[in-house]
Amino acid sequence: MFRTMMSGKIHRARVTEANLNYVGSITIDEEILDAVGMVANEKVQVVNNNNGERLETYIIPGKRGSGVICLNGAAARKVQEGDIVIIVSYKLIGEEHITRHVPKVAIMDENNTIVEMLGTEPEATIF
Repeated sequence: MFRTMMSGKIHRARVTEANLNYVGSITIDEEILDAVGMVANEKVQVVNNNNGERLETYIIPGKRGSGVICLNGAAARKVQEGDIVIIVSYKLIGEEHITRHVPKVAIMDENNTIVEMLGTEPEATIF
């Protein structure tokens, strides 16, 4: 049996552009992609923290070191420049490998610079 598991996550990235007139997809800085193990044309889920929108699209690599996070085409209607998003990739993993699976989670700052890399989700804070 296979399970769909989180593979990589870009947590709290800031949308730098929303380009309605492009064919479609999300453009992500190649440096960020490398850090979380995501690749061109990979399917990702995008969650907008500002309005709750969720969408699926595919990755186009952006200029390395630019910090670009750009939603293109119809997806541009789901975000605004400056919105905070979470971008998640998934992979199928055989049951026998589940306990050894470690996702790559990048915690971003307001300039889309990675400030911390985690091997899993941070623990929930209870207030």
